[in-house]
Amino acid sequence: MSLAEREEISRGLCAGWSLRRIARGLGRAASTVSREVARHGGPVAYRAVVADSAARVRARRPKPVKLAVDARLRAWVQTRLEKRWSPGQIAAARKLAFADQPERWVSHETIYQAIYVQSRGALRRELAACLRTGRALRRPRGQARRHLPPRLPSPIPISARPAEAADRAVPGHWEGDLILGAGNSSAIGTLVERSTRFVLLLHLPHGHTAEHVRDAMIATITTLPAQLRRSLTWDRGNEMARHAEITLATDMAIYFCDPHSPWQRGTNENTNGLLRQYFPKGTDLTRHTADDLAAVAAELNERPRHTLGWLTPAQSLNRVLSGQSPVATTA
Repeated sequence: MSLAEREEISRGLCAGWSLRRIARGLGRAASTVSREVARHGGPVAYRAVVADSAARVRARRPKPVKLAVDARLRAWVQTRLEKRWSPGQIAAARKLAFADQPERWVSHETIYQAIYVQSRGALRRELAACLRTGRALRRPRGQARRHLPPRLPSPIPISARPAEAADRAVPGHWEGDLILGAGNSSAIGTLVERSTRFVLLLHLPHGHTAEHVRDAMIATITTLPAQLRRSLTWDRGNEMARHAEITLATDMAIYFCDPHSPWQRGTNENTNGLLRQYFPKGTDLTRHTADDLAAVAAELNERPRHTLGWLTPAQSLNRVLSGQSPVATTA
């Protein structure tokens, strides 16, 4: 926060404005302004110059890097990074493992800093390849490219999908898509269950035409129990031109997103991003065998997920099959 912003906060407090009004004027979150004021004496004692000076002193203060000075913690984090756990998953698992020892916790940002800011030491730069993005440097996300929607025979729009699918109240509603290889000449099909985040991968070694996708989908979906075959939501790709035949063979309704609306199957979009750690863009995906895909799906299904209360998708699916909630709850 700049000195000018702190001066605006000070003026607002003197005028009797609420913290929310001050935050709106600054274009900041109300929580940010609230912490700033509380940290520097509260609404009555807050002074912009004093607050700015104190902030600068805190920023200059040497702070030991936890992962640089604690070899056991560093090894604990590194082992899980090598298993492709995200920093968020590692931080949550550490907190659960040492619930009554906060001094042994580590934040996800500390892990990112240890990887990307080499001057802070701690972790090898090579471990960045284990992260979801695989980037050597942090950078903002670019905007996704948009494509014209292909034509599909009689697609059922997502607006017709039952409400139970939208609110994830009932298991058995899936989202799907293809991840494409070099030159869009190879592909792997991805399916993810909305309530448990359980992943299935479709092996497409001979192509990803509508016929190839139909056959792979039918072979995979028919292995699921009936209670897990309620619906599937897909993007408007030509590979689903045989969707009516899939529905007939599997008794699973298929719904299609609106054009240019990948966010309507956001769980699958997120999963495809995770899968790019294993299947990078620009590579030939036909070199991966069915056993390779099964191993990747198994590894992904064994990662703890924040949205599941830090259960794994496999644990969450087992809870569903035994009649429990897919999400862990605390007493």
